[in-house]
Amino acid sequence: QVQLAESGGGLVQPGGSLRLSCAASGSIFSINTMGWYRQAPGKERELVARITSRGSTNYADSVRGRFTISRDNAKRTVYLQMNSLRPEDTAVYYCNADVNTPSTYLNAWGQGTQVTVSA
Repeated sequence: QVQLAESGGGLVQPGGSLRLSCAASGSIFSINTMGWYRQAPGKERELVARITSRGSTNYADSVRGRFTISRDNAKRTVYLQMNSLRPEDTAVYYCNADVNTPSTYLNAWGQGTQVTVSA
C-alpha cells in the first residue's frame, strides 16, 4: 500500500501565496515522476506541474512563472509553491506519484486539498 498525504491548502486573498506539501508513505522502493493536478467545480482535472526524480519540471501555461514545484527525495515529499494567486486558481489540488513498490508499479493519488482564492 502507498499513501499520499497532502497539506497546506486553505483560503487566501488574490495576490497571496500558499505552499502545498505531499508526503508519500508505505511500501515504496522508488518514486519516479511526482505532480500536482487540480479540479475546479464543473471542470475536468488538469495538470498543474510535475517533476521527475532528477528534477526536470514542466508546468501548465496558466501557472508558469507563478508556481514552483520541487521535491525532497529523501523525505519522499513534493511541494508546490503558489504565488500571485488568482481566483481562477481555486480548485481541489491533488498530488500524484508514479511509485515502484518491491513487487509492482502503481500510480497513486492523494485525497486532495482545497485551495480557495477570494477576497
